[in-house]
Amino acid sequence: MDLRSYSNGNVQILALSGRFDVTTAPTIRDWIEEAVTKEPPFLVVNLEEVEFMDSTGLSTLVHGMKRSREKNGDLHLCNLQQPVRIIFELTRLAQWFEIFIAEDEAVAAFAEKNHA
Repeated sequence: MDLRSYSNGNVQILALSGRFDVTTAPTIRDWIEEAVTKEPPFLVVNLEEVEFMDSTGLSTLVHGMKRSREKNGDLHLCNLQQPVRIIFELTRLAQWFEIFIAEDEAVAAFAEKNHA
């Protein structure tokens, strides 16, 4: 798995490619733990190039969502490919996450929350 971390304003973005599974989840969990220390913990995980995700990957994202929400932030997902999107729908996690088609939409949603 390859990961790129960057920011857009006060939003921290993690772009992943490859497999998001038990072997790669610890690295992503570490990124989340570091990211939630910044205020506000507005996180976007871009899954555009992720072709496979297992239950450990799902668990890692749920953990990240909970950790960011504990600190008045959130974790948005974007660019889910069909195999990954199906996993979110089958597990009903799609109703808990805010999932966006594009990264810029996921980032913009945080600006809307700040002004609400």
